[in-house]
Amino acid sequence: MKIAIVGHGKMGRLVERAAALRGHSVVARFDRKNNEHGVGLTRGNLDGAEVAIDFSTPEAVFENLRRLIELDVPTVVGTTGWYGHLPEVRKLVAERSGALVYGANFSIGMHLFLRLTREAARLFARYGEYDPLVVEHHHKFKKDAPSGTALAITRLLRECYGDLTPAPVSIRGGHAPGTHEIGFDSEADTIRLTHTARSREGFAAGAVLAAETITTRHGCFEFSELLLDQEEEK
Repeated sequence: MKIAIVGHGKMGRLVERAAALRGHSVVARFDRKNNEHGVGLTRGNLDGAEVAIDFSTPEAVFENLRRLIELDVPTVVGTTGWYGHLPEVRKLVAERSGALVYGANFSIGMHLFLRLTREAARLFARYGEYDPLVVEHHHKFKKDAPSGTALAITRLLRECYGDLTPAPVSIRGGHAPGTHEIGFDSEADTIRLTHTARSREGFAAGAVLAAETITTRHGCFEFSELLLDQEEEK
């Protein structure tokens, strides 16, 4: 598979490494130097790419996506902080019969953690003495807070707790790839579930897996939807 990487920073380079390990080739690389405001995303510059993987910046994503959708390039987006544009992006994908996968977190372990979160919330919400909580810690360079994953966790809790769902607590400091914790606290005891990313390699591998999957589909998908589809097919 021929891949274009949009945002060739730390994550972009990890994606390139993960793609090579799975037998794919990176045919185009874009960063601020050659893709300011998305101007570098042309058919000629994409060099026959079958799919694009975007780990750019929240400010750049919408223009990148607009151009990639118009060029009929299936795209995976691992950047967060742009979801205010999601309704417009969904409309563009539908109009072009395009293909897009987005996700706050491409770790397979995290998506299994999210499934556990939904089930735990369903169980604990039956007992009013337990209050839910969400805490996340990321490196000091992460621009959005709370993280997209913390917001996804909060949405899952809201399914059971409604207006009683707390806002996530965000910590920015050091170099941690990412830790997300949910808890259920009462006077008698506390139960906590924690997902800790040891490195960013898992995110890169998940993004490449998403790229392999989206090339045969049409529509706009959240990454967990693709994982659930694969689980059902097994």
